[in-house]
Amino acid sequence: MTRPLISYYGDDFTGSTDVMEALASNGAETVLFLKLPNADLLSRFSGARAFGLAGTSRSETPDWMDVHLRAAFDWLRALDAELCHYKVCSTFDSAPAVGNIGRAIEIGRAVFGPATVPLIVGAPQIRRYTAFGELFAAYQGRNYRIDRHPVMSRHPVTPMDEANMLLHLARQTTLSSALVDNVALLDVPEPDAADILLLDVLDTATQAAAGNLLWNRLRRESRFVCGSSGVEYALIPAWRDAGLIGEKPAFADAGPVERIAVVSGSVSPTTERQIRHALAHGFAGVTLDPLALSSPDNDATIATAIEAGLKILESGESVVLYTALGPSADRGGELDSSLGARHRLGRALGRIQSELVARAGLLRAVVAGGDTSSHALGEMGIAALTLKMPLPQTPGSPLCIAHGGPADGLQIALKGGQVGGDDYFSMIRAGAA
Repeated sequence: MTRPLISYYGDDFTGSTDVMEALASNGAETVLFLKLPNADLLSRFSGARAFGLAGTSRSETPDWMDVHLRAAFDWLRALDAELCHYKVCSTFDSAPAVGNIGRAIEIGRAVFGPATVPLIVGAPQIRRYTAFGELFAAYQGRNYRIDRHPVMSRHPVTPMDEANMLLHLARQTTLSSALVDNVALLDVPEPDAADILLLDVLDTATQAAAGNLLWNRLRRESRFVCGSSGVEYALIPAWRDAGLIGEKPAFADAGPVERIAVVSGSVSPTTERQIRHALAHGFAGVTLDPLALSSPDNDATIATAIEAGLKILESGESVVLYTALGPSADRGGELDSSLGARHRLGRALGRIQSELVARAGLLRAVVAGGDTSSHALGEMGIAALTLKMPLPQTPGSPLCIAHGGPADGLQIALKGGQVGGDDYFSMIRAGAA
């Protein structure tokens, strides 16, 4: 087997498909595993240039990371890829007690060696930018500093109240840090010695410079890197220049299907607009009670939701089942009062989607919400994903093909809360980018 170019752990499932899209759509064949694969499953993808492992660390505690992330990194290290990437959300939302990026970097250094860990988060392809160490993200066509972002500054679990990424990380780790800013990057930078090295990416020029620095210099010292899919977008020009990958492959449209089912645990206003658009364009809606679904005794609630969804699908319509219609319907405070409620909610949505797919014979489905997807897909029996169709207008949540289990061959899209245009669900049903 050719030595892989990169392996990665995604801190949630939607972010993991984001990386897969960035790689596969640019000519690096990629497989994303949803759990550690056995030898037979791994052998099915022996020609891949990149291997991913989708995880849930974005919604987990540091104690959880100490056990599960270490095991995941040990497996990724055994793949002997040129680089191993700990993939975080491009909005960098994290906190000391939940989704601690600093702790993940500490574990990565323990497994891969105590060298400088490069950090790249900016990715113009998905409207994320870093300048002089501060993070900016787009919303509704405008760019905001992340601590003033209309959504991420008010995230229900990990609100971003600090735009300086290294100050934000300093709340999560005692590791030292340094910055190669967007001006210095275009010169011949001599990075300061530090445990974590942030490389600004503001535009295509700084992105190419960051990728060149990472691949041709920093990789000699450390095989471990942290960041968003901006890591892959930065590396692609360097790989192409080195003849390691070819030009972008062509992807045919998937084509329309008659019906799809969407389950959503997102409270994002972006998802709210997408649900409202879907309801106005041939989808029927089912409102779900997140508190009842997250109860330990939720079997009856799940069964009722399945029957409601099946009734709509059997009538020939597509269905969207949702726990919230935007931030005004957020029940996060009540969910957080019960230990494990958010995880149970995600798993319940996965059980609903699994039954709808199987009993209605669906060919295509969607799970909306980053944390939701991470826990929902664990209930669907899917072992791996590959790219079916990238969505250039809304990169980050492509249409994938499921491998393994009862859903083998299912076309599925995992949509993060902030991702996609208003017509995202209709576009997935149409199978046309």
